[in-house]
Amino acid sequence: MAVQERTQVGIIGAGPAGLLLARLLKLHGIDSVILEARDRDYVEARVRAGVLEQGTVDLLEEAGVAERLHREGLVHDGVEIAANGRRLRIDFRELTGKTVTVYGQTEVTRDLIAARLAGDGPIVWEAADVAIHDIESARPYLRYRVAGLERELVCDYIAGCDGFHGVSRPALPESVGQTFERTYAFGWLGILADVPPCSEELIYASHPRGFALASMRSPTRSRYYIQCGLDEKIEEWPDERLWDELKLRLGSDTAPDITTGPSIEKSIAPLRSFVSTPMQHGRLFLAGDAAHIVPPTGAKGLNLAASDVHYLARALAAHYSKGNDDLLRAYSDTALARVWKAERFSWWMTMLLHRLHPEASFEAQMQRAELDYLASSRAAQTVLAENYVGLPF
Repeated sequence: MAVQERTQVGIIGAGPAGLLLARLLKLHGIDSVILEARDRDYVEARVRAGVLEQGTVDLLEEAGVAERLHREGLVHDGVEIAANGRRLRIDFRELTGKTVTVYGQTEVTRDLIAARLAGDGPIVWEAADVAIHDIESARPYLRYRVAGLERELVCDYIAGCDGFHGVSRPALPESVGQTFERTYAFGWLGILADVPPCSEELIYASHPRGFALASMRSPTRSRYYIQCGLDEKIEEWPDERLWDELKLRLGSDTAPDITTGPSIEKSIAPLRSFVSTPMQHGRLFLAGDAAHIVPPTGAKGLNLAASDVHYLARALAAHYSKGNDDLLRAYSDTALARVWKAERFSWWMTMLLHRLHPEASFEAQMQRAELDYLASSRAAQTVLAENYVGLPF
Protein backbone atom coordinates (compact mmCIF):
# COMPACT_ATOMS: atom_id res chain seq x y z
CA MET A 1 0.00 0.00 0.00
CA ALA A 2 1.32 3.43 -0.97
CA VAL A 3 2.40 5.87 1.73
CA GLN A 4 0.15 8.92 1.44
CA GLU A 5 1.22 12.53 2.02
CA ARG A 6 -0.52 15.89 1.65
CA THR A 7 0.48 19.31 0.33
CA GLN A 8 -1.20 22.34 -1.18
CA VAL A 9 0.65 22.39 -4.51
CA GLY A 10 2.42 19.39 -6.02
CA ILE A 11 5.14 20.48 -8.45
CA ILE A 12 6.62 18.11 -11.03
CA GLY A 13 10.13 19.10 -12.07
CA ALA A 14 13.04 20.77 -10.27
CA GLY A 15 14.12 22.94 -13.16
CA PRO A 16 13.95 26.74 -12.96
CA ALA A 17 10.16 26.82 -13.50
CA GLY A 18 9.29 24.39 -10.71
CA LEU A 19 11.87 25.77 -8.28
CA LEU A 20 10.90 29.41 -8.86
CA LEU A 21 7.21 28.61 -8.50
CA ALA A 22 7.86 26.82 -5.21
CA ARG A 23 9.91 29.76 -3.95
CA LEU A 24 7.24 32.35 -4.82
CA LEU A 25 4.51 30.20 -3.29
CA LYS A 26 6.50 29.89 -0.06
CA LEU A 27 6.73 33.68 0.16
CA HIS A 28 2.91 33.70 0.07
CA GLY A 29 2.71 31.04 2.79
CA ILE A 30 1.71 28.26 0.39
CA ASP A 31 3.27 24.82 0.90
CA SER A 32 4.52 22.66 -1.95
CA VAL A 33 6.44 19.47 -2.65
CA ILE A 34 8.69 19.15 -5.71
CA LEU A 35 9.13 15.78 -7.44
CA GLU A 36 12.20 15.44 -9.66
CA ALA A 37 13.06 12.37 -11.73
CA ARG A 38 16.82 13.02 -11.71
CA ASP A 39 19.31 13.40 -8.89
CA ARG A 40 20.59 16.73 -7.63
CA ASP A 41 24.00 16.46 -9.29
CA TYR A 42 22.42 15.90 -12.70
CA VAL A 43 20.02 18.83 -12.34
CA GLU A 44 22.72 21.23 -11.19
CA ALA A 45 25.07 20.21 -14.01
CA ARG A 46 22.69 20.67 -16.96
CA VAL A 47 24.12 23.18 -19.44
CA ARG A 48 21.48 25.59 -20.68
CA ALA A 49 21.20 29.13 -22.00
CA GLY A 50 21.37 32.15 -19.78
CA VAL A 51 20.20 35.50 -21.18
CA LEU A 52 17.76 36.90 -18.64
CA GLU A 53 15.20 39.55 -19.48
CA GLN A 54 14.79 42.45 -17.10
CA GLY A 55 11.45 41.03 -15.95
CA THR A 56 13.07 37.71 -15.08
CA VAL A 57 15.77 39.48 -13.07
CA ASP A 58 13.06 41.44 -11.24
CA LEU A 59 11.19 38.21 -10.47
CA LEU A 60 14.34 36.56 -9.09
CA GLU A 61 14.84 39.65 -6.92
CA GLU A 62 11.26 39.29 -5.68
CA ALA A 63 12.04 35.67 -4.87
CA GLY A 64 15.09 36.72 -2.84
CA VAL A 65 17.57 34.70 -4.92
CA ALA A 66 19.33 37.42 -6.93
CA GLU A 67 22.34 38.17 -4.71
CA ARG A 68 24.83 36.04 -6.66
CA LEU A 69 23.18 37.00 -9.95
CA HIS A 70 23.94 40.68 -9.28
CA ARG A 71 27.45 39.85 -8.13
CA GLU A 72 28.42 37.58 -11.04
CA GLY A 73 25.92 38.31 -13.85
CA LEU A 74 26.98 40.32 -16.87
CA VAL A 75 24.64 43.23 -17.67
CA HIS A 76 24.41 43.82 -21.42
CA ASP A 77 23.16 47.07 -22.91
CA GLY A 78 22.80 45.64 -26.42
CA VAL A 79 23.71 43.02 -29.03
CA GLU A 80 25.41 43.14 -32.41
CA ILE A 81 24.03 41.84 -35.70
CA ALA A 82 26.70 40.98 -38.27
CA ALA A 83 25.27 40.62 -41.78
CA ASN A 84 25.86 41.72 -45.36
CA GLY A 85 29.41 42.82 -44.60
CA ARG A 86 28.57 45.15 -41.68
CA ARG A 87 28.00 45.05 -37.95
CA LEU A 88 24.96 46.74 -36.46
CA ARG A 89 24.67 47.34 -32.72
CA ILE A 90 21.18 47.30 -31.23
CA ASP A 91 21.38 49.56 -28.16
CA PHE A 92 18.80 48.23 -25.68
CA ARG A 93 19.34 50.90 -23.06
CA GLU A 94 19.01 53.78 -25.51
CA LEU A 95 16.03 52.30 -27.35
CA THR A 96 14.05 50.91 -24.40
CA GLY A 97 15.73 51.98 -21.15
CA LYS A 98 16.19 48.29 -20.28
CA THR A 99 18.98 45.72 -20.35
CA VAL A 100 19.48 41.96 -20.25
CA THR A 101 21.73 39.98 -17.90
CA VAL A 102 23.89 37.03 -18.90
CA TYR A 103 23.72 34.52 -16.05
CA GLY A 104 23.60 30.83 -16.86
CA GLN A 105 20.46 28.81 -16.29
CA THR A 106 22.67 26.35 -14.42
CA GLU A 107 23.48 29.09 -11.91
CA VAL A 108 19.82 30.14 -11.58
CA THR A 109 18.96 26.52 -10.82
CA ARG A 110 21.70 26.22 -8.19
CA ASP A 111 20.56 29.42 -6.47
CA LEU A 112 16.96 28.25 -6.37
CA ILE A 113 17.89 24.79 -5.07
CA ALA A 114 19.97 26.34 -2.30
CA ALA A 115 17.04 28.56 -1.28
CA ARG A 116 14.63 25.63 -1.36
CA LEU A 117 16.82 23.40 0.78
CA ALA A 118 17.44 26.19 3.28
CA GLY A 119 13.96 25.63 4.65
CA ASP A 120 11.34 26.27 1.97
CA GLY A 121 10.24 22.64 1.66
CA PRO A 122 11.22 19.26 0.24
CA ILE A 123 12.56 18.21 -3.12
CA VAL A 124 12.05 14.51 -3.75
CA TRP A 125 15.00 13.53 -5.93
CA GLU A 126 14.86 10.49 -8.21
CA ALA A 127 11.09 10.25 -8.05
CA ALA A 128 10.36 7.43 -10.49
CA ASP A 129 7.23 6.59 -12.50
CA VAL A 130 5.40 9.80 -11.59
CA ALA A 131 1.74 9.56 -12.61
CA ILE A 132 -0.96 12.23 -12.38
CA HIS A 133 -4.43 11.24 -11.21
CA ASP A 134 -7.90 12.82 -10.79
CA ILE A 135 -7.08 16.31 -12.09
CA GLU A 136 -10.81 17.00 -12.58
CA SER A 137 -11.53 16.30 -8.91
CA ALA A 138 -10.99 18.44 -5.81
CA ARG A 139 -8.26 16.05 -4.63
CA PRO A 140 -5.84 15.35 -7.46
CA TYR A 141 -2.82 13.29 -6.53
CA LEU A 142 0.59 12.21 -7.75
CA ARG A 143 1.71 8.61 -7.48
CA TYR A 144 5.42 7.86 -7.66
CA ARG A 145 8.19 5.60 -6.38
CA VAL A 146 11.27 6.62 -4.43
CA ALA A 147 13.86 4.20 -3.06
CA GLY A 148 11.59 1.37 -4.23
CA LEU A 149 8.58 2.51 -2.16
CA GLU A 150 5.19 3.54 -3.60
CA ARG A 151 4.00 6.96 -2.47
CA GLU A 152 1.02 9.22 -3.13
CA LEU A 153 1.00 12.99 -2.82
CA VAL A 154 -2.50 14.42 -2.46
CA CYS A 155 -2.68 18.06 -3.59
CA ASP A 156 -5.06 20.94 -4.03
CA TYR A 157 -3.36 21.75 -7.35
CA ILE A 158 -0.64 20.25 -9.54
CA ALA A 159 1.92 22.28 -11.49
CA GLY A 160 3.55 20.49 -14.41
CA CYS A 161 7.01 22.01 -14.79
CA ASP A 162 8.72 18.90 -16.14
CA GLY A 163 9.67 19.96 -19.64
CA PHE A 164 8.80 18.87 -23.14
CA HIS A 165 9.33 15.15 -22.47
CA GLY A 166 7.65 15.08 -19.06
CA VAL A 167 4.45 13.41 -17.91
CA SER A 168 2.40 16.55 -17.34
CA ARG A 169 1.33 17.57 -20.82
CA PRO A 170 0.18 14.04 -21.81
CA ALA A 171 -2.01 14.03 -18.68
CA LEU A 172 -4.34 16.58 -20.29
CA PRO A 173 -7.23 14.84 -22.05
CA GLU A 174 -6.73 14.62 -25.82
CA SER A 175 -10.24 15.98 -26.29
CA VAL A 176 -9.32 19.38 -24.81
CA GLY A 177 -5.79 19.82 -26.18
CA GLN A 178 -4.35 21.24 -29.36
CA THR A 179 -0.72 21.58 -30.40
CA PHE A 180 1.01 23.89 -32.85
CA GLU A 181 4.46 22.99 -34.08
CA ARG A 182 7.13 23.98 -36.53
CA THR A 183 10.36 22.03 -36.89
CA TYR A 184 13.35 23.58 -38.62
CA ALA A 185 15.54 21.81 -41.17
CA PHE A 186 18.75 22.61 -39.31
CA GLY A 187 20.24 22.56 -35.83
CA TRP A 188 22.73 24.42 -33.67
CA LEU A 189 26.16 22.98 -33.02
CA GLY A 190 27.33 24.47 -29.72
CA ILE A 191 30.70 24.55 -28.03
CA LEU A 192 31.45 25.58 -24.46
CA ALA A 193 35.07 26.45 -23.62
CA ASP A 194 36.99 28.07 -20.80
CA VAL A 195 38.27 30.95 -22.90
CA PRO A 196 37.47 34.68 -22.64
CA PRO A 197 34.62 35.89 -24.87
CA CYS A 198 35.50 37.56 -28.16
CA SER A 199 33.15 40.47 -27.44
CA GLU A 200 31.59 42.20 -24.45
CA GLU A 201 28.15 41.63 -25.99
CA LEU A 202 26.52 38.83 -27.98
CA ILE A 203 27.14 38.78 -31.73
CA TYR A 204 24.50 37.27 -34.04
CA ALA A 205 25.98 36.61 -37.48
CA SER A 206 24.21 35.86 -40.75
CA HIS A 207 26.73 34.41 -43.21
CA PRO A 208 26.42 32.66 -46.60
CA ARG A 209 27.71 29.48 -44.92
CA GLY A 210 25.11 29.73 -42.16
CA PHE A 211 24.26 31.41 -38.88
CA ALA A 212 26.73 31.82 -36.00
CA LEU A 213 26.42 33.19 -32.47
CA ALA A 214 29.16 34.39 -30.12
CA SER A 215 27.94 34.26 -26.52
CA MET A 216 29.37 33.77 -23.05
CA ARG A 217 28.66 32.48 -19.58
CA SER A 218 31.25 34.53 -17.68
CA PRO A 219 34.36 36.66 -18.35
CA THR A 220 36.33 33.42 -18.65
CA ARG A 221 33.83 31.00 -20.25
CA SER A 222 32.51 31.32 -23.80
CA ARG A 223 29.62 29.70 -25.61
CA TYR A 224 29.53 29.63 -29.42
CA TYR A 225 27.03 28.18 -31.89
CA ILE A 226 26.88 27.56 -35.62
CA GLN A 227 24.01 26.47 -37.83
CA CYS A 228 24.46 22.88 -38.99
CA GLY A 229 22.58 20.11 -40.72
CA LEU A 230 20.45 17.76 -38.65
CA ASP A 231 22.32 14.77 -40.11
CA GLU A 232 25.73 16.02 -39.00
CA LYS A 233 27.62 14.27 -36.21
CA ILE A 234 29.67 15.67 -33.35
CA GLU A 235 32.54 13.44 -34.44
CA GLU A 236 32.67 15.35 -37.74
CA TRP A 237 33.44 18.56 -35.85
CA PRO A 238 36.76 18.37 -33.99
CA ASP A 239 37.53 21.53 -32.04
CA GLU A 240 39.96 22.90 -34.62
CA ARG A 241 37.44 22.65 -37.44
CA LEU A 242 34.72 24.28 -35.36
CA TRP A 243 36.92 27.20 -34.31
CA ASP A 244 37.93 27.79 -37.94
CA GLU A 245 34.29 27.78 -39.02
CA LEU A 246 33.33 30.21 -36.26
CA LYS A 247 36.06 32.64 -37.29
CA LEU A 248 34.87 32.48 -40.89
CA ARG A 249 31.18 33.04 -40.12
CA LEU A 250 31.67 35.71 -37.45
CA GLY A 251 33.78 37.68 -39.90
CA SER A 252 37.22 39.24 -40.22
CA ASP A 253 36.41 41.99 -37.71
CA THR A 254 35.73 39.42 -34.97
CA ALA A 255 38.06 36.54 -35.85
CA PRO A 256 41.24 38.09 -34.36
CA ASP A 257 39.45 38.44 -30.99
CA ILE A 258 38.43 34.77 -30.77
CA THR A 259 40.49 32.84 -28.24
CA THR A 260 40.43 29.13 -28.96
CA GLY A 261 40.74 26.27 -26.49
CA PRO A 262 39.58 22.72 -25.80
CA SER A 263 35.83 22.21 -25.59
CA ILE A 264 34.35 21.23 -22.25
CA GLU A 265 30.95 20.53 -23.81
CA LYS A 266 29.83 20.12 -27.40
CA SER A 267 26.38 19.22 -28.68
CA ILE A 268 23.98 19.48 -31.60
CA ALA A 269 20.43 20.62 -30.82
CA PRO A 270 17.49 20.66 -33.27
CA LEU A 271 15.33 23.78 -33.38
CA ARG A 272 11.60 23.67 -32.78
CA SER A 273 8.67 26.01 -32.22
CA PHE A 274 5.92 24.33 -30.20
CA VAL A 275 2.85 25.42 -28.25
CA SER A 276 0.33 23.22 -26.45
CA THR A 277 -3.05 24.69 -25.55
CA PRO A 278 -4.67 25.03 -23.13
CA MET A 279 -2.06 25.31 -20.39
CA GLN A 280 -4.53 24.12 -17.75
CA HIS A 281 -7.27 21.59 -17.24
CA GLY A 282 -9.07 20.87 -14.02
CA ARG A 283 -6.47 21.26 -11.28
CA LEU A 284 -3.42 20.70 -13.49
CA PHE A 285 -1.45 23.72 -14.71
CA LEU A 286 1.48 23.62 -17.16
CA ALA A 287 4.44 26.00 -17.05
CA GLY A 288 7.62 26.39 -19.07
CA ASP A 289 8.79 23.79 -21.58
CA ALA A 290 5.96 21.46 -20.60
CA ALA A 291 3.70 23.80 -22.57
CA HIS A 292 5.92 25.50 -25.13
CA ILE A 293 9.29 25.41 -26.86
CA VAL A 294 10.98 28.26 -28.73
CA PRO A 295 14.06 28.19 -30.94
CA PRO A 296 16.96 29.64 -28.93
CA THR A 297 17.60 32.50 -31.37
CA GLY A 298 15.45 34.92 -29.36
CA ALA A 299 16.72 33.83 -25.90
CA LYS A 300 13.17 33.28 -24.65
CA GLY A 301 12.99 29.75 -23.18
CA LEU A 302 13.87 30.42 -19.55
CA ASN A 303 12.22 33.83 -19.66
CA LEU A 304 8.89 32.38 -20.80
CA ALA A 305 9.05 29.87 -17.96
CA ALA A 306 9.55 32.78 -15.56
CA SER A 307 6.52 34.67 -16.87
CA ASP A 308 4.36 31.53 -16.67
CA VAL A 309 5.42 31.08 -13.07
CA HIS A 310 4.69 34.73 -12.29
CA TYR A 311 1.12 34.35 -13.54
CA LEU A 312 0.57 31.02 -11.81
CA ALA A 313 2.03 32.07 -8.46
CA ARG A 314 -0.08 35.23 -8.49
CA ALA A 315 -3.21 33.19 -9.30
CA LEU A 316 -2.60 30.65 -6.53
CA ALA A 317 -1.87 33.42 -4.04
CA ALA A 318 -5.20 35.05 -4.89
CA HIS A 319 -6.97 31.73 -4.36
CA TYR A 320 -5.44 31.01 -0.96
CA SER A 321 -5.44 34.55 0.44
CA LYS A 322 -8.73 35.87 -0.94
CA GLY A 323 -10.68 32.87 -2.19
CA ASN A 324 -10.65 34.52 -5.62
CA ASP A 325 -10.23 32.09 -8.52
CA ASP A 326 -10.51 34.58 -11.38
CA LEU A 327 -6.76 34.53 -12.08
CA LEU A 328 -6.64 30.74 -11.91
CA ARG A 329 -9.42 30.45 -14.48
CA ALA A 330 -7.64 32.97 -16.72
CA TYR A 331 -4.15 31.49 -16.30
CA SER A 332 -3.92 29.73 -19.67
CA ASP A 333 -5.21 32.67 -21.69
CA THR A 334 -3.03 35.13 -19.78
CA ALA A 335 0.15 33.08 -20.18
CA LEU A 336 -0.50 32.18 -23.82
CA ALA A 337 -0.93 35.82 -24.82
CA ARG A 338 2.71 36.37 -23.90
CA VAL A 339 3.87 32.97 -25.13
CA TRP A 340 2.64 33.62 -28.66
CA LYS A 341 4.40 36.99 -28.82
CA ALA A 342 7.65 35.32 -27.75
CA GLU A 343 7.09 32.55 -30.31
CA ARG A 344 6.64 35.20 -32.99
CA PHE A 345 9.85 37.00 -32.05
CA SER A 346 11.87 33.78 -31.84
CA TRP A 347 10.55 32.63 -35.21
CA TRP A 348 11.31 36.04 -36.75
CA MET A 349 14.88 36.11 -35.43
CA THR A 350 15.41 32.57 -36.69
CA MET A 351 14.09 33.39 -40.17
CA LEU A 352 16.09 36.63 -40.27
CA LEU A 353 19.52 35.22 -39.48
CA HIS A 354 19.79 31.63 -40.71
CA ARG A 355 20.78 30.37 -44.13
CA LEU A 356 17.48 29.00 -45.43
CA HIS A 357 17.34 29.44 -49.21
CA PRO A 358 19.69 29.54 -52.23
CA GLU A 359 21.38 32.92 -52.67
CA ALA A 360 19.59 33.57 -55.96
CA SER A 361 16.10 32.87 -54.58
CA PHE A 362 13.35 35.39 -53.92
CA GLU A 363 13.32 34.40 -50.23
CA ALA A 364 17.02 35.12 -49.84
CA GLN A 365 16.54 38.59 -51.34
CA MET A 366 13.70 39.27 -48.91
CA GLN A 367 15.94 38.23 -46.03
CA ARG A 368 18.64 40.62 -47.26
CA ALA A 369 16.08 43.42 -47.60
CA GLU A 370 14.84 42.79 -44.05
CA LEU A 371 18.39 43.04 -42.69
CA ASP A 372 19.01 46.22 -44.69
CA TYR A 373 15.81 47.74 -43.34
CA LEU A 374 16.78 46.83 -39.78
CA ALA A 375 20.13 48.60 -40.29
CA SER A 376 18.46 51.76 -41.60
CA SER A 377 15.41 52.09 -39.34
CA ARG A 378 15.45 53.14 -35.68
CA ALA A 379 11.82 52.00 -35.46
CA ALA A 380 12.77 48.47 -36.60
CA GLN A 381 15.67 48.40 -34.14
CA THR A 382 13.32 49.48 -31.35
CA VAL A 383 10.96 46.61 -32.15
CA LEU A 384 13.84 44.15 -31.91
CA ALA A 385 15.10 45.71 -28.68
CA GLU A 386 11.65 45.76 -27.03
CA ASN A 387 11.14 42.09 -27.73
CA TYR A 388 14.67 41.02 -26.80
CA VAL A 389 14.70 42.72 -23.39
CA GLY A 390 11.26 41.26 -22.77
CA LEU A 391 7.67 42.37 -23.09
CA PRO A 392 5.96 43.26 -19.79
CA PHE A 393 4.63 40.40 -17.64
